[in-house]
Amino acid sequence: MENTACTSNDEDIIREEHLPNGDVYVGKFHGPVPHGFGKYTWSDGAIYEGEWDLSRITGKGQIVWQSGAVYEGEVVGGFLEGSGTLKGVDGSIYDGSWHMSKYYGMGMKTYPNSDVYEGNWKEGLQEGVGKYTWSNGTTYVGNWKRGKMSGKGVMQWKNGDLYNGYWHNGLMHGIGYYRYNDGIVYVGTWSKGLKDGQGILYPAESKIPCDPLFSELFGYTNSCPSVNFKGLCPEKIVFLILTLVRLCRRSPRISNGNVSVIEGGYALPQEGCNTASSSSGSKTDTENERDMVYEREYMQGVLIMERPRYWDELKAMSVKNRKKNLWRKQVKGPGETIYKGHKSYFLMLNLQLGIRYTVGKITPVPLREVRSSDFGPRARIRMYFPHEGTQYTPPHHSINFFWKDYCPMVFRNLREMFKIDAADYMMSICGGDSLKELSSPGKSGSIFYLSQDERFVIKTLKKTEVKVLLKMLPKYYVHVGAYENTLITKFFGLHRITLKSGRKVRFVVMGNMFRTELRIHRRYDLKGSTQGRFTKKENIKETTTLKDLDLTYVFYVEKSWREALFRQISLDCMFLESQSIIDYSMLLGIHFRAPEHLRSHLDQDTEPLESENPAACNSSDSVNPDEIFRQKGFLLVAHEPGSVSSAPGSHIRGSMVRASEAGDEEVDLVLPGTGRLRVQLGVNMPARACLKDQDITAVSNEDDTYKVYDVVLYLGIIDILQEYNVKKKIEHCVKSLKYDPLSISAVEPSLYAKRFMSFLEKVFPEQ
Repeated sequence: MENTACTSNDEDIIREEHLPNGDVYVGKFHGPVPHGFGKYTWSDGAIYEGEWDLSRITGKGQIVWQSGAVYEGEVVGGFLEGSGTLKGVDGSIYDGSWHMSKYYGMGMKTYPNSDVYEGNWKEGLQEGVGKYTWSNGTTYVGNWKRGKMSGKGVMQWKNGDLYNGYWHNGLMHGIGYYRYNDGIVYVGTWSKGLKDGQGILYPAESKIPCDPLFSELFGYTNSCPSVNFKGLCPEKIVFLILTLVRLCRRSPRISNGNVSVIEGGYALPQEGCNTASSSSGSKTDTENERDMVYEREYMQGVLIMERPRYWDELKAMSVKNRKKNLWRKQVKGPGETIYKGHKSYFLMLNLQLGIRYTVGKITPVPLREVRSSDFGPRARIRMYFPHEGTQYTPPHHSINFFWKDYCPMVFRNLREMFKIDAADYMMSICGGDSLKELSSPGKSGSIFYLSQDERFVIKTLKKTEVKVLLKMLPKYYVHVGAYENTLITKFFGLHRITLKSGRKVRFVVMGNMFRTELRIHRRYDLKGSTQGRFTKKENIKETTTLKDLDLTYVFYVEKSWREALFRQISLDCMFLESQSIIDYSMLLGIHFRAPEHLRSHLDQDTEPLESENPAACNSSDSVNPDEIFRQKGFLLVAHEPGSVSSAPGSHIRGSMVRASEAGDEEVDLVLPGTGRLRVQLGVNMPARACLKDQDITAVSNEDDTYKVYDVVLYLGIIDILQEYNVKKKIEHCVKSLKYDPLSISAVEPSLYAKRFMSFLEKVFPEQ
């Protein structure tokens, strides 16, 4: 090194040093190392001028890179840390907090296109509460996650439209309130940016306040959302509050504009708008209650149903029932999250403690083939869990209980068979999140619980059902091992909790066949019987599980897929018949796609945001045009494992189906806005839904008189734990005296299987 200027004080030396790699330092030293204020010039032209701490770049300073970017602020150990301002070569400016050279904490960034974001950051991305202002005047104030609008938030477009509700991945997703600039208000649900599901439209002339239930769900005061300001400095809290107030200052009551609108390709009926001149004066409360509103249902932005209703009719419905039946399950998915004080809270804690103990105990055991002893009466794990803990169990905050785990090695192997990682299994069920309780769709009285990530369903069982499952378990294990595409319910654990009072609760853990990125618009439980197999119309909601006589559609799938489907159903029915099982059903989930001839009428709620917006852009999968195949209205592409966006779960084990259009190759289903999905037997299966009396060969995409939809199907055989025992034989005899013996559910197993197959062949007819 070459030393030039220096002082006589060893503790405060200023000199210039040239390093062998071409770097140069000019400044103060403390002994042999830089300390204090100095300037460091790298050989590539980058410059740091500022404070040093014993050879480390630490303190306040300025960095100028060779590219022209400039940072001025705090630095620790060579990293941008603390507060500082970065001016990029593209004209962007960030002023705020840093951590490890990434945006972290409160900060404001001005983008090259003049967009501005002010709010919380984490790891260089927007995270938490923040405000984004586009250069055209559009603003968003609300929650962010990983750089995308996610959670509760308010967006106001430059044309005056305002959306106040839930977001996910940069798109409107969940329940929301949309106010058009002409005064019309729609309260409903969105899915990936499009209206999808049920809602209520309030015409502009209406004086009715927006649904108070919506305000209750969001914690509104004068239609402003409650946003978490934890961790923000007082100045930022005031800023965000003022912004929210400004965006939501207008009353949630709808304006008096006399407007006619077109939504989803359908004209809003003028007679339902209750138009009135402004000179007529304000309406009385009685007149308001007779105002017309519109119950609507959308399918990916297309209006498929509209029913005019008087406000007083809707008002007559209790808020409690409406929350239960319409909104509550649509905010954060199905089910009610179990909270402290909930009737199932301690039961949930006990279940999570037991599963965590069982899986932790069995996982270290080397994986091996199951033996006959693994199925026997001695194949149990029993343990007592006092709240203070023992040598083998941890202390906990629940009530004391006894735990029994049935056939742990068998169910461990079943989880391995379906590629379910032990850690993922425990985190899904026993992680920091609570389970969700579902209402039972059947008459069994069973209670269903759903893991927060919706991968697993936990069902309470009767003692007789546990006995049936244990009895069939050896053959069940062989069957699901031999047929990877089996449609039969996947079981992953069987447990029992005994409380001090003597009450015993038995659980089985199953795979959730509706674990999908797509919205399930209709659910059907199909047995093939007709007696009592319908649902009263007044009880039908979007989440209602319908029955055989409610099904008005048939479904057309590719010929090879249909053959594979019924080959597997036949094998599964043969197995169930061999175990004397009846009362099972085909659970069918249907995701409707907007019909092709209505695509041009998609409801455009908002103007597209500029592509420069880093928060709103969503990259789509690139697809090779040479690998595109058409399955009616669907787009199929050659399968690429790395490109598939399937949700992890029990479905991952089955083999993929092959399409004739693709030369009998495995294919993925491409859905705009969703991604690529692997197509398996009973999972992500594209089909065409047609009314039963229609001829599919006569249907034209341009013909509005036919109701034909592209659909994605999910199906599986459920409720397989009912034997044809003495009780069922008596039920058959009694009901046969009153009804047609072939129409009732309780028939002997071979007849049940034949009727089941015959019914499904009508549901999935040949083309």
